[in-house]
Amino acid sequence: MIQKSTSNLMTQNVCTVTKEECEHNTFGICGHHAKCFTSPMGFCCNCLPGFNWLNIDDPCLDTNECSRDNICGSNAYCNNTIGSYTCTCRSGYTKQSPTSRTCIDIDECEDGAKPNEGVCGINGTCRNTNGSFWCECPTGFTNYGNERTPCSVTEEDECEQNVNICGNHAMCINTPGSFCCKCMPGYKELKNRPEFTYDGQCLDINECLEIGNICGPNADCSNSIGKYTCTCLSGYTKQDATSHTCIDIDECVDGAKPNEGVCGINGTCINSIGGFWCECPTGFTNYGNERTPCSELKCDQFEDPVAASSQPYGGLAEILSQMKRSCLALARPDQYGNKTTGPTVLLNSLFDLTADVLSSNHTGDSVVAVSSLLSTVEDSIKLIGPQLTENQTSKNTSQTETTITVWKKTTPPSGPVRLTNTNASLEADWSTAIGSGTYPGFALAALVSYKNLETMLNQSFEQITLPEQNDRKPSYQLFSKVVSALVSNPDTQHLDKPVILTLRHLKELKESAEVSYTCAYWKAVGGGLQGKEEEGGAWSTRGCTQVSSNASHTVCSCTHLSSFAVLMALYPVNHTFGLMLLTKLCLVVSLLCLVLCILTFMFCRSIKGTRNTINLHLCICLFLADLVFLAGISETQPQVGCRLVAGLLHLFFLGAFSWMLLEGVHLYRMLVLVFNTTIRPRYLYTVGYGTPLVIVIISVICRPTGYGTDQYCWLTTEQGLIWSFFGPVCVVIGLNVVFFSITMWKLAQKFSSLKVDLTHLHKIRAFTVGAIAQLCVLGLMWLSGVFLFKEGDLVAAYIFTILNGLQGALIFLLNCLLSKQVREEYAKLFSCVRQQTSKVRYSRPQASRSGPHTNESNI
Repeated sequence: MIQKSTSNLMTQNVCTVTKEECEHNTFGICGHHAKCFTSPMGFCCNCLPGFNWLNIDDPCLDTNECSRDNICGSNAYCNNTIGSYTCTCRSGYTKQSPTSRTCIDIDECEDGAKPNEGVCGINGTCRNTNGSFWCECPTGFTNYGNERTPCSVTEEDECEQNVNICGNHAMCINTPGSFCCKCMPGYKELKNRPEFTYDGQCLDINECLEIGNICGPNADCSNSIGKYTCTCLSGYTKQDATSHTCIDIDECVDGAKPNEGVCGINGTCINSIGGFWCECPTGFTNYGNERTPCSELKCDQFEDPVAASSQPYGGLAEILSQMKRSCLALARPDQYGNKTTGPTVLLNSLFDLTADVLSSNHTGDSVVAVSSLLSTVEDSIKLIGPQLTENQTSKNTSQTETTITVWKKTTPPSGPVRLTNTNASLEADWSTAIGSGTYPGFALAALVSYKNLETMLNQSFEQITLPEQNDRKPSYQLFSKVVSALVSNPDTQHLDKPVILTLRHLKELKESAEVSYTCAYWKAVGGGLQGKEEEGGAWSTRGCTQVSSNASHTVCSCTHLSSFAVLMALYPVNHTFGLMLLTKLCLVVSLLCLVLCILTFMFCRSIKGTRNTINLHLCICLFLADLVFLAGISETQPQVGCRLVAGLLHLFFLGAFSWMLLEGVHLYRMLVLVFNTTIRPRYLYTVGYGTPLVIVIISVICRPTGYGTDQYCWLTTEQGLIWSFFGPVCVVIGLNVVFFSITMWKLAQKFSSLKVDLTHLHKIRAFTVGAIAQLCVLGLMWLSGVFLFKEGDLVAAYIFTILNGLQGALIFLLNCLLSKQVREEYAKLFSCVRQQTSKVRYSRPQASRSGPHTNESNI
């Protein structure tokens, strides 16, 4: 207890107690809760510890120590007692010592521990605080909200409650009160931990890089997410279904088929580590790919006979020679040293030589030569194609455009194959290229477009038999480029799946009542170069049908392969009865007028001269041309007669233009030379008849089959033969335009002069106007004739007919009726005729009177 000071009592003389009273505490001299004690001042009374008085006369009272501030400290409660006090520690605190009133914190996490078990349980974590503690429970444990109780196991399965609790590529493992995560096979944890809960991440393991040679030396390792794959190299296979080890395949045993080895029936298979190779006997080859079956090579198809060294086959000899050398080097390497020309070089040489053959016209017009060239190119591509290293090859020359695609793998291809070039496209199936036989280790498809061959093969339509329309028999002409389609399959005559060919037209033209399109192929007949009958070939439609057609393209479906083209069938326009009647009437009128002109020019003496001679022979040529035209233009049979008619028309119409040219020259000479304008007759005849005759003879020699068509007995519009007529006509018209222009210019100058012979000039002007009129009529007639004979235009037919009839009438009008000299001659003639008629009438009565019984006439 704390004793209060009593100095105040002593100063107030409280120490009045005697010694005996103090010692014996007589009568409780100091009272309760007090005691007597000796001091320097004497014997005094003082309150006991825990008591105090207020006044000297008052008794000692209890002191309330708890009223003092923080007497027990902040961690204890104060309890006052009579004469004393006690301190009680708060919860979580304890006395520092048994006699101490100071309370300190209790560390429950240590003091409360039990053997093998903490205050929070085995799985809990005790967290001490000032005056207390709390238990932290791990996942899977709980204290049900009472933080100062031990953790107990929960019955929840975290792996089921949250399937993604471990993240991607990890598996959840439930444990009592918790769970753990482990990465799946093929993955590893980011920090390389074997287990984790929430803070882990599984990443893919690249076994191909991190595990050296995991697939072994005979396989390729391919990593993928969470795993890897071992792919055996070619020539190796898995040791078993689950093994990653690859072992060698004995292809000579494992790859064999019944009655057929992996190298084919005729090849010998030799196994090696990781592969094999095929040894081919003489006459067989695998085209340099030693792991493909041996195929038979027939080099006889490239024979170079004597015929190939002469025209028209001279250009083919070098192609055949090169191909045969290459073929023999493949088929008989033991004899020819296996020195083959590279496939690319050989292919370039093939098409360069083909371009030389076609551009230099070594084939001429020979159907046999062209047919042989087509088959030679196809056979050559089949020989070169399997040797090409590229999957697709294109070659473009001045005469050909080629696309070749090759498949060279151990497994046969499947699905569609499409080839395209400028003028055509081919759609087929790889099964068509392979065929029904053994897969030879390669497949080939090619498309060759010939840029100018349509002019050479625009014939041989004998096997084309399209139905007639309204009794109109069609004529044919090629209307697309000639295209060859070929595959490696040796048997393409009857395909299981048809091929689709899209051919581009030579020009855009829609089908109509007069025009229709059909698909045709070149059917080779005979061998030509191979010593058989040289029949060449012909166009045929067998096995080919038209799928669709528009103005620019025709789509064909064919069940065989060859060279193809689009044929345009032209149906002639049925001329009406009115047109036929008009034609005959106009020609008859023209012929009558021309006869009158011929008679006039022959017998009229007053107009004799060079111009009269020119007009006479102009009329003779036109008369003969109109007469032949009227009699035979439509008589297409027999063919020889039709060709004769066409040749005569060619000759006489060219003659007419030649005499018109001479007329232009003569008018020019009359105006410019003035004197000595006469041209000797032999020069006139040489130019007027000799020039047309030479042109016709040359044309007949060069294009004998160009005279006469299926519709008219006239020149064909194909192969350029028509220009043997229109070329000279254009030259004559051009020269006469020049002569007439100079003549009119000179006339204008002379009329403006003061000293001129107007009579002579008027005569020249009249001659010039007449010549220009004749030139216009004849020129316009043949301008319409272009459309009549080529397109069959009905309007052009009427114009041609009318102008043809006007020729004779116009010449008769200009040169006879409008000529004063001729009219005077006609007047004299009519006068003589009337006089003779009058004499006849006068003599008849006299004769009847003088001689009634005689038979003589006086006329």
